[in-house]
Amino acid sequence: ERQTLLAVLQFLRRSNLRESEEILRREARLLSDDLGGSVATVASSSPGVAAVTAVPPGKGGARAGGCGVAARGWRLPFPGGTPGAWGSPAPPAASGALRDAEVQGSVSGVVVEDQPDVSAVLSAYNQQGDPTLYEEYYSGLKHFIECSLDCHRAELSQLFYPLFVHMYLELVYNQHESEAKSFFERFHGDQECYYQDDLRVLSSLTKKEHMKGNETMLDFRTSKFVLRISRDSYQLLKRHLQEKQNNQIWNIVQEHLYIDIFDGMPRSKQQIDAMVGSLAGEAKREANKAKVFFGLLKEPEFDVPLDDEDEEGENEEGKPKKKKPKKDSVGSKSKKQDPNAPPQNRIPLPELKDSDKLDKVMNMKEAARRVRLGPECLPSICFYTFLNAYQGLTAVDITDDSSMIVGGFADSTVRVWSVTPKKLRSVKTAADLSLIDKESDDVLERIMDEKTASELKILYGHSGPVYGTSFSPDRNYLLSCSEDGTVRLWSLQTFTCLVGYKGHNYPVWDTQFSPYGYYFVSGGHDRVARLWATDHYQPLRIFAGHLADVTCTRFHPNSNYIATGSADRTVRLWDVLNGNCVRIFTGHKGPIHSLAFSPNGRFLATGATDGRVLLWDIGHGLMVGELKGHTDTIYALRFSRDGEILASGSMDNTVRLWDAVKAFEDLETDDFTTATGHINLPENSQDLLLGTYMTKSTPVVHLHFTRRNLLLAAGAYSSQ
Repeated sequence: ERQTLLAVLQFLRRSNLRESEEILRREARLLSDDLGGSVATVASSSPGVAAVTAVPPGKGGARAGGCGVAARGWRLPFPGGTPGAWGSPAPPAASGALRDAEVQGSVSGVVVEDQPDVSAVLSAYNQQGDPTLYEEYYSGLKHFIECSLDCHRAELSQLFYPLFVHMYLELVYNQHESEAKSFFERFHGDQECYYQDDLRVLSSLTKKEHMKGNETMLDFRTSKFVLRISRDSYQLLKRHLQEKQNNQIWNIVQEHLYIDIFDGMPRSKQQIDAMVGSLAGEAKREANKAKVFFGLLKEPEFDVPLDDEDEEGENEEGKPKKKKPKKDSVGSKSKKQDPNAPPQNRIPLPELKDSDKLDKVMNMKEAARRVRLGPECLPSICFYTFLNAYQGLTAVDITDDSSMIVGGFADSTVRVWSVTPKKLRSVKTAADLSLIDKESDDVLERIMDEKTASELKILYGHSGPVYGTSFSPDRNYLLSCSEDGTVRLWSLQTFTCLVGYKGHNYPVWDTQFSPYGYYFVSGGHDRVARLWATDHYQPLRIFAGHLADVTCTRFHPNSNYIATGSADRTVRLWDVLNGNCVRIFTGHKGPIHSLAFSPNGRFLATGATDGRVLLWDIGHGLMVGELKGHTDTIYALRFSRDGEILASGSMDNTVRLWDAVKAFEDLETDDFTTATGHINLPENSQDLLLGTYMTKSTPVVHLHFTRRNLLLAAGAYSSQ
C-alpha cells in the first residue's frame, strides 16, 4: 500500500513528527518484501500527538481508513470540585484512540466522523468477489479449520461467525440476493447457539435497503470483531489463505476483524467458550490494562458522644448495655488506608451531615450484632411477595436500613411501603410549620403531620412503566426511571417529585444512587450511561461505548467507578473522574441484567439471561469464576455485608446462595494468566452452591442483606 505510506509520511512531516517519520521509514524498508504490503496503524499516545507505525497486515491495530470508534467520555466540570482541578467543559474526547479519526481522515483526504455515516460504513462492502464462489471460499476455510490440529482448531473456529456475517452482508450489499439466501441457509446452522438472536436479526436483512437503518448491522460494521488467537494459529491461517490465494476472506480478516495475537500455548475450547459470546467478540487485552483503584475509601473520623447514643439506643431496645469494646474496634478498623484505594479527594464527595453521622453510629452498632455467615451458618431469608400486582411489578429497592421498600410498576406508578411499625408521614404545611417552636428538642418529630401517616404512599408522575428505583443512602430521596425517558427524584419528606432529569431520549432501564449520595447513574435504550448530580439538570458524564442497550448500572463501593451491563453481552467499568472505560468483560451469552460488587471492592459478580453468574477480578481484569445452576434470567445479585456469601435471584423462582470466600480463594492471577487470558475455571461450581430456595411461583427481582445479614428477597407472585 505504497500510496498510503507516502501519504502518512507527508502528514508526519507536515506535523513536525520527525522521529515517527524516521521510524516509519525504517519499518517500511524492513517490510517492503512482505507479501501483503504494510498497513498503517494509528495509535495515539497523547492528546496532541499521534504516533504512526507500520505493521504487517492483520497484526492487530486499526487499518488506516477504517474508522476508529473508541469509548468516549464527555468531560464536564464536577460540581463542588475546584475549578483548577476540573477545568472548563471540554469537547467530547475519545479515550485511547483520541485522534484516530482525524489522523486517518487527513491521510485519506476524507474527514471520518466519530459516528460514521451509514453510506460510508456500508461502502466497505463494495469490494466485489465472485458471488458464486462465496460458499466455496467459506466451506474451503471451514474444511481447513476442521482438519487442523486440535490445539489450533478451537482458536480458529472463532473465525466462523464474524466471517459468516460479513460475507453474507457483502452479498446482500452488492445485491446478490439469491446467493446471499443460499449462503445463509447453508451455513447458519454451524454457528454457536449463543449467536441465535443475532442471526435472527441478520436473516431479516435480505436487501441493500434494509441495511441502511439497521443498528445491529451498523455496530457490526463499525466495531471490529475482536478475536484472541495465539501466534502459531494465526501464522497457520495466514499461510493457508495466501497459498489458496483466497483474497476475499483475507480482505475481510483485515478490514473487519481485530486479531489480538499472543505468544504462548493456544487456548483450549473450554477456555475460549468461557470468554466469547459478546456482540463484538472478546475484549482486547489492552482494554483491561489500565490501573483501577478498587480499594475502599477511609471512613471519615468524627466525634459523636457514643455514650449518650448508647444509652438511648439500648433503652429503646430494652436490653442491657454491652459489647462496648467491639464498637470501638469497628470504628478503628477502617482507619488504615487501603493501598488500592483512590486518593480521598479524587472525586468531590458530599460532606457528612449530622444525621449521616448518627446513621453511621447506628450502623456500627448493628454491625456489632451482625451474624457471621458461612457454609455452616447460612442467612435466614425473608421474602416480600407482591400479591395481586396486576399493575405489573417492574422494579424494587430496599433502603440500607431495611425500613422502606419501593416498587416500580408498569402502570407508571411508584409505590413506597414502610416495613417497620413506623408509618410514612409527610411534613406539615407551611402555615402549620410556622407555629412550631424551632428550638424544641423534638422539632424533627413535630414537623411531621400525623394526619398523613400511612403504610403506603403512591407517587404519580411518570408516563410509562417504571424500570428502575433507588433510595438515597440518607433515605431522604428516591430515584425512579421510566420508559418515558426521564429519571425522577422524589422527596421522602413530602412524597412529591422534586426534579425530572431529561437526558435520555428513549426508555431508561436502570438508575442507582452513589453509596455516598448526591451522584447517581442511569442507563437506557440509547446505549449510553449517564452520571448525574442531584443539583444539576444536565449529566456530568456520558459513558458511550456499548453496542446495545445499557440494561443495568452499579456504583463501585468507593464511588470512583461505575459498572454497566448491556444487551451487547458485555460488562464495562467506567472511571467517574474522566469518563474512560477501564474494563471490558466478555463471557456472558445473553443480555446482562444484574451486577454486584463485593463489599471489599475487589470483585464483581454479573448475572444474565444465560442463567450463569460470572465472577470477575477487577484489579487484574480477569474472569475468576462461573456459577451454574439457575435455569432462567438472573435479575438479582447481592453479597452479604462481610462478603462471605453471594445470593442470586432468578426468574426460575429460586434464590441460590454461593460460597463467595471459597470462590475467590487461591486465585491464579500470575503474570502469564493476566497477559494471555488463559483462565482456568473450576470444572464444577456445584461445590460452591450452599443452598437453593424455591418460591411457589414468584420470580425473584430484588435481594438485600440487612445490616445484621438477614437476607430480604422480593418479587411479584405470578399465577401462570
